[in-house]
Amino acid sequence: MAKKQPQTKAKRPQITDGEIPVVGAREPCPCGSGRRYKACHGRAAAQAVTELVHRPFEGLPGECDWVALRELVPAATAELTLKDGLPEGVPSVTLATVLPMAWPALRREDGSVLLGLQNDTASGDISRDLADTLQRALQAKPGTPVQGRRAPAGGPRLQDLLDPAGTFEPEVHSGFEFWVPDAQNATPEVTASLERANAAAIPTVKLTGVDAAYWCETPEKNHLRWVMPHPEEQLLDALARLHAAGRSSLGEGTRLVGSFRAHGLTVPVWDLPSGVLAEDIEKPAAEFAERLAAALAADAPLTPEERRARGGLTNRQVTLS
Repeated sequence: MAKKQPQTKAKRPQITDGEIPVVGAREPCPCGSGRRYKACHGRAAAQAVTELVHRPFEGLPGECDWVALRELVPAATAELTLKDGLPEGVPSVTLATVLPMAWPALRREDGSVLLGLQNDTASGDISRDLADTLQRALQAKPGTPVQGRRAPAGGPRLQDLLDPAGTFEPEVHSGFEFWVPDAQNATPEVTASLERANAAAIPTVKLTGVDAAYWCETPEKNHLRWVMPHPEEQLLDALARLHAAGRSSLGEGTRLVGSFRAHGLTVPVWDLPSGVLAEDIEKPAAEFAERLAAALAADAPLTPEERRARGGLTNRQVTLS
């Protein structure tokens, strides 16, 4: 039997990622390795696009409100401040929860830009997708929408484009009339989309006394959904301490019922009687914030009652994203 000839490994050609053009996944990689693109340089590109960013809004002013507008609030806007200032011909850039026909962005006739937040994204990094959409909107022809696409791997994120010293102050609206400056002259398609959106919007109010807390009205009961910046484990311990002590409610007839997990932050939720309005919950929410601060500062081990309360809260936690 003939001996097998020893195999030698061919030296992989040296070439920088910046020189590799994107080709079809099943085509030979342009680097000359002899492998298919998807198994060579395409692998890193695909991973960069699909890897989930746990807290996409971390580092932005008002991170908690970004999460709320992305997941909880039907109709709201917020003015955005660009790090390098507004380009010529762009009088303003406004973040909006939803745009007509679910457009990712819109360059209005006057040159202003609306950026939609509640859209499906093509990658695991919402911030990168939004930054790509924003850049294209700034260069779009006035009066045109911007279509969605997969953001290039390695492109800028919102944290690269927005001024970290800028403010983020959402304005919650009762409907979507902010879509068009003159609703009476809107196209039939936009008018129909506006009517459908207004009919589906849940009445929502942002509390003024605490950060990122939103009251909403539903047919059976009202709710308070409060996006909090604290580390999840520390926050759940603090909520459990208050719950076990009977101090987690916001007044008579209210009840802490669980929490959402969204974009790396925790969102406690309270059930409220249908007669309790946003203004009625302002003072109780401010008082709860003081109790929560004290509970967050506690470092003693949880008691058996507090552990049971924590287990109940954890069992009622729902992940939104």
